[in-house]
Amino acid sequence: MSFTVRREGGYDIVQLTGDVDLSCSPDARRAILSSLQQGHHTLVDLRAVTYIDSSGIASLVEGYQAARKLALRFGLVDVSEAAMSVLGLAQLDKVFPIHASLAARLAADGAAPGAG
Repeated sequence: MSFTVRREGGYDIVQLTGDVDLSCSPDARRAILSSLQQGHHTLVDLRAVTYIDSSGIASLVEGYQAARKLALRFGLVDVSEAAMSVLGLAQLDKVFPIHASLAARLAADGAAPGAG
């Protein structure tokens, strides 16, 4: 797994690539939590995730919980089929805010009263 973090549209975008498993999920967790601890709204881009196990899912859940605690926006964008199947099995596709793309998330922000 590799990851990049960039700033766009008022969010830190944490893009994960490859297999998100026990050997590298701590890196994903640190990247997600670091963005949130800096007070940044955070989106996790999963378009290039080819596999994600329970430790990777746990990193996403921890990010979601931290964002709620810090009153920050958090969500998943462009979720790959592999990641979506695991989220669906765990019924987390009903918990996480999931957007088809970053553009869709940003458009939703623009359409919301007082968004920004």
